[in-house]
This record gives sequence, C-alpha cells and structure tokens, in this order.
Amino acid sequence: MKRIHAQSAFSLVELSIVLVILGLLTGGILGGQSLIRAAELRSVSTEYGRYITASQTFRDKYFALPGDFRDATRVWGLQVSGSGCASTSGITTVSTPGACDGNGNGQLTPLAANEAGEVFQYWRQLSLAGLIEGSYTGIGGPNGTGVHSIFGTNVPRSKLSNAGWGILTRNAFFAGDANNFDSTPGTYFIFGAVYSNDMPFGAVLSPEELWNIDTKMDDGRPATGKIIAHWRTDCTNSTGPSDSAATYKLDIRTPVCSLFIIQQL
Repeated sequence: MKRIHAQSAFSLVELSIVLVILGLLTGGILGGQSLIRAAELRSVSTEYGRYITASQTFRDKYFALPGDFRDATRVWGLQVSGSGCASTSGITTVSTPGACDGNGNGQLTPLAANEAGEVFQYWRQLSLAGLIEGSYTGIGGPNGTGVHSIFGTNVPRSKLSNAGWGILTRNAFFAGDANNFDSTPGTYFIFGAVYSNDMPFGAVLSPEELWNIDTKMDDGRPATGKIIAHWRTDCTNSTGPSDSAATYKLDIRTPVCSLFIIQQL
C-alpha cells in the first residue's frame, strides 16, 4: 500500500493575516517617522521664538545686542587674551567663564578663524546671561574665514536632524547671488545644515517643509517677508533674484532648502 505523506503549508487565511500584520507594522513605522519629523519642524519656530525672547531680555538688562555688547568683559571678565578677544571696557584680567567685547555698532560681524567674532559671541553671551541653554565657545571654528560654525560648540544645534542656527549682519544681503533672492540688508538668523566651513547654509528642508514653516511664521512666499528661502533655484520656481512673486517647488520631496529670518534685534 502506498504511504500518504502529510504536507504542511500556510493556508490563504494565515497568509492574509501575516500580510495584514506586516502592513500594520510598516504603516506604524512610517506614521511614527512622520510624527517625529512634524515635531522636529515645529521646533524650528519654537527655537526661533526662544532666541528672539532671549535677545530682547538681554537688551532690556544690558542695553546692548548680545555679541555686540561693549561691556561684556566688565560683566563676565576677559575670555582670552590676544587680538581675537576685544576688551573695550578696559578689563585685562583673564577669567572663567569670560567673554569678549563687541564694538557697539549694532551689528554682528565675524573676525577670522579661531577668533572671537561677534557672530559667535552672540550665542556665548546669551548663554552666560542664562537666557539660552547650552555652552558656546564664542570663537569661530578653525577653518574658513571666521564664520566656521560647529553645531553644539559655537552655535546651537537644532532639534531638527542635522540642522543648526547662525546669525550674521550683512550690509549687502546677497544682492546678485544666483543662490539667493535680493533682499533688504540687515541682521538675520540662518537655519540649515553644515556647509563647507561656513555658516549653516546647507540644505536641510524640502520646499514643502519650508513652505509650511513660512506659512505659519510669515507670508508663505520664499522671496518676501521676514523668512527668505536659500538655494533659490533648487527650492523655488523663481525667474531671478528679484522675483518677488516666486513660489516654492512643492512637488520636490527632498531637502533642497535652508532659510534666513531677517530680524530687527
């Protein structure tokens, strides 16, 4: 007599259950990633608001712009000796934690690599005043021309992945630069990724993400208002640097944008 061998296999019902479970797991993972990203994007406006409030509080207390404060060494002592650390208040004794004086002209400018430019003293002095979290060197990074930003070291790191903040005053706001819109000169925050020993100009947001931030905080347009898109040709549908009617390229899903926030401090 022939022997009958039993064969085991998944039934269609069992396979269906497995596929449903896999679908739920995949959906949960993707949904979780979307929630995390949404929370990170919300942190951009939260962090910006925190820095504005800190700057205003500093002004109320010391009657000066952080970093540009002529009497910072009188309050915290001299940070380091040498040409990179000014002491307009006459303090010559090096102390801890210490700071460097600004020139009091209402602007934030860099010096040279490894020197204490106002653009980095801004973050150090806010921290020394207890107005923002973190500890910052107040000194430019070792590379570049005095604007080498290092997240968590001389400028703040953002909660948004791979992003950080910078600040700078420009008398000619990128006029004629193919990557940027022509705009009003002034002091502005910079938000983006690490960029070639420079300020955090690197692309870190998709056009849709930046449009979302711009709409909630400003006018939703990349070339007007206080929020200005960086990497104009990749991030927007502009016809040129002076195109005030430009719109964001909402069909692009990859990070091709960073941003400037023009601010009166």
